[in-house]
Amino acid sequence: MKNKVFLGLLAPYKRYVVGTLTMNILAALFNVVSFTLLLPILQILFRVNNEVYDFIPWGTGGLSNIVDVGKNNLYYYCQQLIAVYGEVTTLLLLGLALSALTFIKTATYFGGSALLMPLRTGVVRDIRSSIYRKILSLPLSFFSQERKGDILTRVTTDVNEVDASVTASLDMLVKNPIFIVVYVITLITISWQLALFTLLIVPVLALGIGSIGKRLKQRSLLMQSRLSDSVSQIEETLGGLRIIKAFIAEGKMQERFDRVNNEYRRIACRVAIRQSAAHPVSEFLGTVMIVIVLWFGGWLIFNGKADIDANLFIYYLVILYTTLQPIKEISRAGYAIQKGMASLERIRKILDAENTIKEAEHPQAVTSLEKDIQLRDVNFSYSTGAQVLFDINLTIRKGETIALVGQSGSGKSTLVDLIPRYHDVTGGSILIDGHDVRDLNIRQLRSLIGNVNQEAILFNDTIRNNIAFGKPDATDEEIQAAARIANAHDFIMQTEQGYDTLVGDRGGKLSGGQRQRISIARAILKNPPILILDEATSALDTESERLVQEALERLMSSRTTIAIAHRLSTIRNASCIYVLHEGHVVEQGTHDRLIALNGYYKRLHDMQQL
Repeated sequence: MKNKVFLGLLAPYKRYVVGTLTMNILAALFNVVSFTLLLPILQILFRVNNEVYDFIPWGTGGLSNIVDVGKNNLYYYCQQLIAVYGEVTTLLLLGLALSALTFIKTATYFGGSALLMPLRTGVVRDIRSSIYRKILSLPLSFFSQERKGDILTRVTTDVNEVDASVTASLDMLVKNPIFIVVYVITLITISWQLALFTLLIVPVLALGIGSIGKRLKQRSLLMQSRLSDSVSQIEETLGGLRIIKAFIAEGKMQERFDRVNNEYRRIACRVAIRQSAAHPVSEFLGTVMIVIVLWFGGWLIFNGKADIDANLFIYYLVILYTTLQPIKEISRAGYAIQKGMASLERIRKILDAENTIKEAEHPQAVTSLEKDIQLRDVNFSYSTGAQVLFDINLTIRKGETIALVGQSGSGKSTLVDLIPRYHDVTGGSILIDGHDVRDLNIRQLRSLIGNVNQEAILFNDTIRNNIAFGKPDATDEEIQAAARIANAHDFIMQTEQGYDTLVGDRGGKLSGGQRQRISIARAILKNPPILILDEATSALDTESERLVQEALERLMSSRTTIAIAHRLSTIRNASCIYVLHEGHVVEQGTHDRLIALNGYYKRLHDMQQL
């Protein structure tokens, strides 16, 4: 399955794969041909023998005699050159020919590597893009079960590991098998006896190399998990630094981080040691193979049983030694890929995560709210199995403002999250104008709804872009008009660059009230028919609350509004107030009626009055 995932990532870059294969085949062939020039240099120029060669027509004896014919004719041409130009000039000419072949070989070798760069960088870009796209599409329930630090590690460190380990090894994986195949064919052509003996030895030595990488992937998975732990703790620390300092818990947090950090270091050290063993082990085993082949070849030649002479045996050893380099590189790539595949497996946990919020096969279009929103016998349970809502029934007519009140954990926020389908009901149904929300187009459904939450979520961008977040084509006049309605224009104009001022990470350069008013301006500009207010003023001081409440009242006019409130004074004028307790609607009615009931709402009201 993992191989299919990776091959799927390579699919858009087939032309680069074909190009690099072609270049590397040429490089391997030119490499073999360049080595053949060593034979005449050894045999003729340095007078290893004085045999006279005659030209043999190419193709004589068929494929079985191609080596003998080629060697004979190479010697013949060299003798002709010596006869005409002399030994020194022939040596120079052969040297120039070797240089030219080497230039062509290195040029094709470079071309093969260069053609892989668009593939390598493209695959890493596609992985990051796929993860981000998946994160945007997954339901909120997925992230409630995952640590933020773990997700960040998968998007950053794990993707970088795939880049450093898998894609960086593509060059070796594409090039080296080609070189090995060409070299092995050459070895078989030179001497099938020696080649057969060599091929019998290789699997035995490969077992020694393979044993090192067996546990590398398992340890790499554990290493990345520990890194996620440390990133999660850093993320928690940055978010809770004020509390850490207030409770003088720096030592405790440092000890907690050091424990995870030391565990990561211990596992990373073992992985690095195992990976660094690849080169020396393959070097030693390669030398052992050369020694064994040297002994066997010498035994064949000394006993007159070899099908090659001593000079050709030297050429065989040169090719064999050259074959060892791509074998070593493949072994190193194998260890790196084991690490990379461990990271790819962690990435797949996000890419393969099921999106439980599925679009209907033929979704119904929805462009406005005409009549009402109805919740009929709504039940909801998280994937952990704990039921949060029980048989909720309520109706919100167009233009009405209803409120949800109750203690923390009573299910208010979960209830409003069901309307735009951040979660799906596990029982009952939610209807908009009589149509189940599960049958509606999700984008159109969410375009009907505007949100103002307790924590005003802004992005590290300008004030202008934050207000226009839901309407990128908004004009400056529209943006400023929305800001004025939200009581935000005056303070925006007092900032250094006005609407072009950067708000900082999560709006950190602004006060809570300022952030909230910008989020209200954002909702005003979107102009949704349905508005969800999730405790929008509960975290503000009195002055900010007054300004925000004024802005909210302007926003709520002529809109269907669902307001979650802790401060009961903000929802006195709601058409209907629903009181939730442990997932049940225990009371409902207007403010005055609920006070008259002298029940749960009255107790909440009295506690706030006190």
